[in-house]
Amino acid sequence: MSLTNHDIIELTEWRRHLHTMPEISGEEVETAKEVVRFMNETGPDRIIEGLGGTGVAVFYDSGIAGPTVMIRAELDALPIEELGEPDHKSKIPGKSHMCGHDGHMATLAGVGRALGRKRPKTGRAILLFQPAEENGAGAAAVLADRTFAELSPDYSLSLHNMPGVPFGHVWLKDGPANCASRGIKIILTGKTAHAAYPETGTSPASAVAELMPALNALASGTVTTGDLVRTTVTHATMGEPTVGVAPGYAEIWATLRTSTDDQMAALVDRAETMARRAAEANGLSLKIEYQEVFGHCINDAEAADILRAAMDAEGVSHEPGEGFRASEDFGRFGSVSKSAMLFLGAGENHPAPHNPNYDFPDDLIPIGAGIFLRAIRNTLG
Repeated sequence: MSLTNHDIIELTEWRRHLHTMPEISGEEVETAKEVVRFMNETGPDRIIEGLGGTGVAVFYDSGIAGPTVMIRAELDALPIEELGEPDHKSKIPGKSHMCGHDGHMATLAGVGRALGRKRPKTGRAILLFQPAEENGAGAAAVLADRTFAELSPDYSLSLHNMPGVPFGHVWLKDGPANCASRGIKIILTGKTAHAAYPETGTSPASAVAELMPALNALASGTVTTGDLVRTTVTHATMGEPTVGVAPGYAEIWATLRTSTDDQMAALVDRAETMARRAAEANGLSLKIEYQEVFGHCINDAEAADILRAAMDAEGVSHEPGEGFRASEDFGRFGSVSKSAMLFLGAGENHPAPHNPNYDFPDDLIPIGAGIFLRAIRNTLG
């Protein structure tokens, strides 16, 4: 169940091809078609398309009863203009694979190549290419799709490349791995007035001035101790770009972030209470909206042990490391299976995810594929 040098060359070429054709969350139509084309060449037992929108599930079935191990990667890219100049630079203006999902897909394709040559002895291995991770909608859509019942994984495994961690070294811990997060939009509505007579209107200025620092002050704990709470104001707007009108409308956008879902519920209550009090004190109406809601990602101890045993067998160094402040909707699969995600080091000086100069390190492909193949062999034979 190993990859040849020729495999690695072709997987690298394919990764770079995917890099040229990025599609953002919910728009991964051509990416999904390319995945189906490439994975068909591995001779799978079945491919399901259109899962949760554009998702693709590729099955390798032993034909003998046993567990189902699902390995997941993401299809989507980001709305970021690529500033680097690789030969395989994005051909789509304003869109790019700046989080490495092209490399994650190539890693799964490597797993598929090996499984196509030698099926597991028992059970099934399923490779899931999930849509819309970046906006938090994809995993929920996959789980809500009636067809997902045909997958029914016992174990769900995944990885994310991690700049800042030594190349090829892995962080993997039990418990909280990725934070819960959500975007909050606080909408304050009053009444405009002539700037010479502001007292005749109802301005949100004082409420905005109070809320912005107060929201940012909702911060405590760390990911290491599992009690992180962070609020980050990301955008604010008030009134119109004119000097003759006192404002009657404002919006404040912020990201709420916590280590766990329970902590998120408490932070939501604190932020909403703060917004209500500021609105009432200033005679404003209040509306609160949420977007890009991610649950926490909790590594199951048994699933994490499967990955640790695989890394030991493959000679991949690892340690618990830290949780990841950024969010990941992979955690939703923990509600239907034993799940775990590892962080595979991309190099201590590698550009960070979402940086416009980022590019996935191709040499991670065989490392990641080797870990997953060993995990499948250890679990299914």
